[in-house]
Amino acid sequence: MERKNLWETYSDKQLKELEKLSDEYRAFLDNGKTERECIDTIVNMVEDAGYVELEKAIAAGRKLKKGDKVYSVWMNKSIAIYQIGSKPLTEGMNILGAHIDSPRIDVKQNPLYEDGGFAYLDTHYYGGVKKYQWVTLPLAIHGVIVKKDGTTVEISVGEAEDDPVFFISDLLIHLAGEQMEKKAAKVIEGEALDLIVGNKPLLIKKDEADDEKAKEEKPDKAKEAVKAGVLDILKQTYDVEEEDFISAELEIVPAGKAREAGFDRSMILAYGQDDRVCAFTSLKAMLDTKKTDRTMCCILVDKEEIGSVGATGMQSKFFENSLAELMNLTGEYSELNVRRCLARSCMLSSDVSAGFDPSYASAFEKKNAAFLGKGMVFNKFTGARGKSGSNDANAEYMAHIRGIFEKKNIQFQTAELGKVDVGGGGTIAYILALYGMNVIDSGVAVLNMHAPWEATSKADIYETYRGYKAFVEGACL
Repeated sequence: MERKNLWETYSDKQLKELEKLSDEYRAFLDNGKTERECIDTIVNMVEDAGYVELEKAIAAGRKLKKGDKVYSVWMNKSIAIYQIGSKPLTEGMNILGAHIDSPRIDVKQNPLYEDGGFAYLDTHYYGGVKKYQWVTLPLAIHGVIVKKDGTTVEISVGEAEDDPVFFISDLLIHLAGEQMEKKAAKVIEGEALDLIVGNKPLLIKKDEADDEKAKEEKPDKAKEAVKAGVLDILKQTYDVEEEDFISAELEIVPAGKAREAGFDRSMILAYGQDDRVCAFTSLKAMLDTKKTDRTMCCILVDKEEIGSVGATGMQSKFFENSLAELMNLTGEYSELNVRRCLARSCMLSSDVSAGFDPSYASAFEKKNAAFLGKGMVFNKFTGARGKSGSNDANAEYMAHIRGIFEKKNIQFQTAELGKVDVGGGGTIAYILALYGMNVIDSGVAVLNMHAPWEATSKADIYETYRGYKAFVEGACL
């Protein structure tokens, strides 16, 4: 089944809408390079749209009714957003769910050291990465340092024009004969992904050098002067000590803004599009839908890249708990009613798919591959090889969605993640399917997936937004 190139189908009005959405999306990416930053950005967006924090409604004993809009944030890394419809919640919801974490490099808890005249931060990569892609790039540090007294210090260095950037070094080609013989997985080892953060020693003034008390307080100044210099900057700038790294969450990400790509500006090149492209389009679709018969829900979660584990991952009970609280405020709560709501819900697991890359065509089965510029992608199943770890959606549900999309003239394509025996991937779909609800994976095709810079088509982003909007407005299986 041949799919049209979307650029050939849009009216002038749609092209203007497409570019406006693209501009908003790039700003979203620039403002949200970590899960915490994403949540801050999302909360601003939903509150501007009239949403109220669920916990405030609970504290006030407020009863919720048709048209009310609430949201619940969990640990500053995940969020559930609801707009209450006219039908009882026991008849189910229309749910869009995506993740806001992306592959990156994390800073360890005892990270700062000096070697060979450089100050380094020791690191641990997060998610599936090709480690060799992260060397010799300008990198930024984002995150928080929480001090013993509970004070949270926000860190973002490497994004502003006059900010310094950081980098991970690589061996020069002239000396890399042995390195070049290694397999790609071993060319750069995980323990070699340490970030260079300084090279200038802290200068000790003569009067301070002669001061015995100063020597006792800072005995390592001369011994590790470059490390001491970095610590001095951190103290002066953020009022933090070396021990404060113990209670820090610092993420190393590519420095720089999301950019338009191609002479025709048809694509976006940016960090973190897996899966913030689906998070953004899901959120926008819900915010732009004024009312529906069924309650709308958008879940944006953490930890998908490492198995959806932990208190902020989809496997935690935070979503189920927030739904129970919501139903309590609508007067519908019982344990049975919560189960009925979840089982009767319809969901699009909003996650990216691998875009067909002609340079690596042998990894794809072309008839069942996603192409940039040809619309929203549905993956009936994911998993690896024999569909291991997959949610395999029902044919009836796929037919229902086809009917919705046909009415709204939404262009879509179907795909698998590479050839059958080559690999595969997972999403949050199987976790929501445990409740018995209908779930299917859908989203945007991405080139360079999991690389520091990923590429998407503006047309696919726009069409996916349109598809998500059609879904929350019309799904009712």
